[in-house]
Amino acid sequence: MKKNIYSSIFLITLCFFLFPNMISASNENVELQLNSEAAILIDAQSGQVIYEKNSKVKLSPASITKIATAIYAIENGNLDDLVTVSENARNVDGTVVYLEVGEQVPLLKLVQGLLINSGNDAGVAIAEHLSGSVDEFIIDFNQYLQEQIGVENTYFTNPHGLYDPEHLTTAEDMAKITQYAIDNEIFRDIFKTKELPWDGETWDTTLVNHHVMVRDESYEGITGGKNGFVTESGFTLVTTAERENLSLIAVTLKSKSDDQTYADTSALLDYGFQHFETDKIITNEQFKDNQGNIFVTNQDIAFTKKIGESVETEISPSGELVIEGEDGRALQRQNLVKLKSKENDEQMKSKVVASPIAGDEMKAETHLRFIVPLALVITFFISGIFFIHVRRI
Repeated sequence: MKKNIYSSIFLITLCFFLFPNMISASNENVELQLNSEAAILIDAQSGQVIYEKNSKVKLSPASITKIATAIYAIENGNLDDLVTVSENARNVDGTVVYLEVGEQVPLLKLVQGLLINSGNDAGVAIAEHLSGSVDEFIIDFNQYLQEQIGVENTYFTNPHGLYDPEHLTTAEDMAKITQYAIDNEIFRDIFKTKELPWDGETWDTTLVNHHVMVRDESYEGITGGKNGFVTESGFTLVTTAERENLSLIAVTLKSKSDDQTYADTSALLDYGFQHFETDKIITNEQFKDNQGNIFVTNQDIAFTKKIGESVETEISPSGELVIEGEDGRALQRQNLVKLKSKENDEQMKSKVVASPIAGDEMKAETHLRFIVPLALVITFFISGIFFIHVRRI
């Protein structure tokens, strides 16, 4: 009996060494136990989706709407402008920074109050200043989101996120909006602010970021975030985090409790950092298609892959660079610039025009052609020994 046990242990151990991909492959189809109704995790550099759950379902976002309002104000307003607070702004419901009618506040300060303290009054003041009225702002705002950022399933009816049945977005669109916003340095600085002294006309205090992970730095690598809640929306959360060369954006919508939305966010970020990495192809990298045409990258191309995963590159007939993972899934696509002539062809002959890891992939393929048949022979041999032991018993 002991011999049978030893044979089984040896067989299992051998399989681990010969077929390590059998272990890591389970990461591809992992199903996280998320409580939020919708969620998404994307790479902030490449925009690739790492994990999603109902990410295209339209839901009410609550105060994470303010991410969009903030970047719109930063890009379309003069942050040094003095904004005069209206009665309409002063009387808005929900969380406020206690602006007073007639108070003049720099636009930058209103954006800070909007993001850090989730001030609904700051959102209305911003909207009226930029467009003259909230109604006009909504027209300008949605046009900006659709044309400048490229969202497809978002329509906002106000600048702050108070519930309206037509005020809807998706986890996918909120991730896209956040990815766009954090490319702006001013936005990033406000988004990660933990505390800010606030000297208002009738309210002197210190604003404290409502996002727990940002405020307490309770998760390694947190770089910013915004939370939201109204009864109809449930709890919503947008979080950014970075470790080494991997920058992530996590969005959760419609959680039943504060604890659930933070637990879901931690699970998403953990999954991303434990299993993925970002690589890039640099600007001016040259590629040649099957017809000998030469193409060049006109910008760095970031792509996200599983840690240690080999990738392949090919040029499509339209001149598009396609980066594929080991299982053939498209990791990234990018149009290249075709050189006007083939005068560089002779130079290219002395240079291997391929992915930097192509050589490693060929070695890996040769290795597999040898090791897989050998592994099968050894496995059958051990199985035979195991069978003989069983028969003897």
